[in-house]
Amino acid sequence: MKIKKAIILSAGFGERLYPITKNKPKPLLEINKKTLLENAIYILEKFGIEEIVINTHHLANQINSFISSKKFGSKIFLIREHNQILNTGGGILNAAQKFNNEPFFVLNPDTIWSDSYLYDFKEMEKKYFYNNCKSILLVVNKKKSFDKNLSGDFNLKENILDRKSIEKKYIYTGSQILNNSVFQSKEIKPFSINLIWDFLIKKKELFGIESTQKLLHVTNLKIYKQLINKNY
Repeated sequence: MKIKKAIILSAGFGERLYPITKNKPKPLLEINKKTLLENAIYILEKFGIEEIVINTHHLANQINSFISSKKFGSKIFLIREHNQILNTGGGILNAAQKFNNEPFFVLNPDTIWSDSYLYDFKEMEKKYFYNNCKSILLVVNKKKSFDKNLSGDFNLKENILDRKSIEKKYIYTGSQILNNSVFQSKEIKPFSINLIWDFLIKKKELFGIESTQKLLHVTNLKIYKQLINKNY
């Protein structure tokens, strides 16, 4: 089976990259003459994703104009969170309404996605269908993070994620597969995807795949400038 749909989260204010994100949304920042958003779209298209929903809020018109100016191979739909940002959980739930019961990828464009991740995405997809998962996350050992100040999010054992120990060795890369069943009776309002993850952790149903790639994540202004200077 193949996943054909995806969401790219692009509604945040990018406060950790002020002042450059005051007048430009973070997904439109460039590294190697390519925007973070463009990079995320291309990796999804290379994987075979045919339909992408992008949620927006901060400086949404700039993202709209950018998408209109490009010729992407996938169908791209923009959903604007008008009154307030719905946070990660509410934003995903809102954007995924048109997917019904189909599984979908969720990608954070803050990570610099390269072709090397295509293998990881395939492993996620295989594990998702083989285990009949509700959610599977791509994680990486924090030793592989370019930003050495990033703390771990999870423990990983036999492809199951938890948060039991204080010393968490694995960082969430910004890629996951979900289906709408994880939201159950949740309403479209601001809430963190962490609420969903914690619920699945209690049931031992939050799956993880370990990436072997070095994590290049635009965490803050300092890291962004370092990544530009290293010409990634």
